[in-house]
Amino acid sequence: MPIRILIADDLSFMRMVQKEILLEKGYEVVAEASDGLEAVERFQRYRPDIVILDITMPHMNGLEAMHKIFEIDKSAKIIICSALGQQQLIVEAIKAGVRDFIVKPFKPERVISAIEKAIKS
Repeated sequence: MPIRILIADDLSFMRMVQKEILLEKGYEVVAEASDGLEAVERFQRYRPDIVILDITMPHMNGLEAMHKIFEIDKSAKIIICSALGQQQLIVEAIKAGVRDFIVKPFKPERVISAIEKAIKS
């Protein structure tokens, strides 16, 4: 059974790029979200194996969504996606329990290595 992934990013282009990378490697993208509220709702509905969360999103940012998802499932496997200059937020997310982080702009290999790390952890 393929690994099931939720992608949350407010930019549809970024979701599309990540989805293409993941599908090419045989992963299943079960849901997408354009903000943190949708990410939490879709996590509850689909229970993906891995969540890729952008930090900067409307309505509820990625860190707030991360905390809500961890309230639902303490063992959730979350990867944070951020832009350069958000190192402090990345550190906060790692301390909270995320499995890895991807910095934008990212290379496909980095996305896949983050997924593989999350699977193994």
